[in-house]
Amino acid sequence: MSRSTLTESCLLVDGIAARETVSREGKRQLSALHFAGDFVDLHGFVLKEIDHGVTALTDCTAVFVPHTEITRVIGQSPALGRALWMLTAVDAAIQRAWIACLGRSPALTHLAHLLCEIYLRLHLVDLAWGYRFSLAITQVELADALGLSPVHMNRTIQELRATGLVSWNGFDVAIQSWDGLLALAEFDGTYLNLVQRFR
Repeated sequence: MSRSTLTESCLLVDGIAARETVSREGKRQLSALHFAGDFVDLHGFVLKEIDHGVTALTDCTAVFVPHTEITRVIGQSPALGRALWMLTAVDAAIQRAWIACLGRSPALTHLAHLLCEIYLRLHLVDLAWGYRFSLAITQVELADALGLSPVHMNRTIQELRATGLVSWNGFDVAIQSWDGLLALAEFDGTYLNLVQRFR
């Protein structure tokens, strides 16, 4: 999906999608990952235009909600309006965390941080079981999200496996030591506002 003028917002019901920007040379940067329950372009409700594309990384099911309907519902329920505002605020916080990792963190720390974030986000919507979850995206797609070459991405995954903190077989990810992964990632999940968004 790539649209310049928005009249509706996309709610992801199932699957994994990403925001993407492609350079003139054809190089792709994924700037966000989206999972079930995420609006992939809620900021477009206010901005009406977006400067990125949205692409499905797996088979996806989505619902498109007209902006006129969002306006109507917000008018009837200020609490829902606040909830949608919270979603856009959390989305911006995730973007800031990604930028900080991209600019300052070594590849291993960055990957560990992303896995911590993904686990918590999937756990929130009952898509993680214990400390296990499915991440059905390719190493090339992960590389595009972390700003690494595919070779560097593969090497970093192998390095993470070698720590024993994570078992990673195909698309199945199992966290063997949550505390250890948190420490490696230098992860502080405050930016996800997991408690605040349900008040």
